[in-house]
Amino acid sequence: MNGLSTPPQDQPDHILVVDDAYENLCFIQTVLETDGYQVSLAENGLVALEQFQVSVPHLVLSDVMMPGMDGIELTRQIRQQKSLPFIPILLITAQAESDVVEGLDAGADDFIRKPVEVTELLARVRSLLRLKHSIDEREQMTAMREEFVYRLTHDLRTPLVAADRMFTLLERGKYGALPAPCQEVITTMQGSNFDLLQMTNTLLEIYKYEAGQKALAYTTFDLKELVESVIEELRPLAEAKDLALKVKGKKKALPVSGARIELRRVLTNLVGNAIKFTDNGHIQIGLDRKDEVIHLQVEDTGCGISKAEQPIVFEREFQGSHRYSGNGLGLNLVRQIVEAHQGTVEVHSTLGKGSQFKVCLPI
Repeated sequence: MNGLSTPPQDQPDHILVVDDAYENLCFIQTVLETDGYQVSLAENGLVALEQFQVSVPHLVLSDVMMPGMDGIELTRQIRQQKSLPFIPILLITAQAESDVVEGLDAGADDFIRKPVEVTELLARVRSLLRLKHSIDEREQMTAMREEFVYRLTHDLRTPLVAADRMFTLLERGKYGALPAPCQEVITTMQGSNFDLLQMTNTLLEIYKYEAGQKALAYTTFDLKELVESVIEELRPLAEAKDLALKVKGKKKALPVSGARIELRRVLTNLVGNAIKFTDNGHIQIGLDRKDEVIHLQVEDTGCGISKAEQPIVFEREFQGSHRYSGNGLGLNLVRQIVEAHQGTVEVHSTLGKGSQFKVCLPI
């Protein structure tokens, strides 16, 4: 339901009342309007859903027992529409406890029993509306903060790129030979600037994925060749730590349709992390095809990830406890890219023994 509008906050709260009994609708409408609320009416669940196309209410107050679509099914239908803001649902029932259990499982927020007592009804409505406004306010603040970070990151990238080019020119002697101590300082500053630029670029990519603004350029390419290319690029880092870097699995070409540059990011992040967190042993990349799914595994013999951290390792806010842990953006971007390809990524790890990251991509 894209394009739906929520009633402005400077207007009275809008409550949608759903009941197949006309006298009940009139009674509840009178009670709510007397208390200052804007009220719209629907005689069943289907009509209520049609009204969502016109205006999204602040709260839904629905009877459970109705012909056609009852209140519980209406609740399910509302909760399935992920584009909607949070809408509290208050169900009215004359039945036993089973209605309450089923309604709560479907996504209802509260219940009130018949016969409806006016003061109780108004108290529950006020409580749910306070909850809604609190959640709306928090989500609005989150959206504003993320928009600020996105704009800041976008604006920050320009001077970082300029600084990177300037450091490169200085390093190449464009402005004359530099004394050795100055050369060391320039090299350190260039490395720090590069790290900050990489983090900025990664954060921008994550925001594009989360905002649905990332356009993927699909081509058909050999995934095995891409894996070998990334390995050759990262091999010097592995050799510097005396780590074996090898591939097992398919020897033949493995054609796949996807965004080559984005999947290269996935490989670079996973293999690069494996090298960073492994001091002894090896990193092994597995590549296989089963039915219409490609399985890619990056396995290392590094420090491992605790059981407590594994469920949140792909979250943007995650920062590991290991001394080499960075800002946590890389693995979040991996998940965004894989899910954009309709795939999955998961991790299995044992502290002190190593980790295995497993990516499944539909062909």
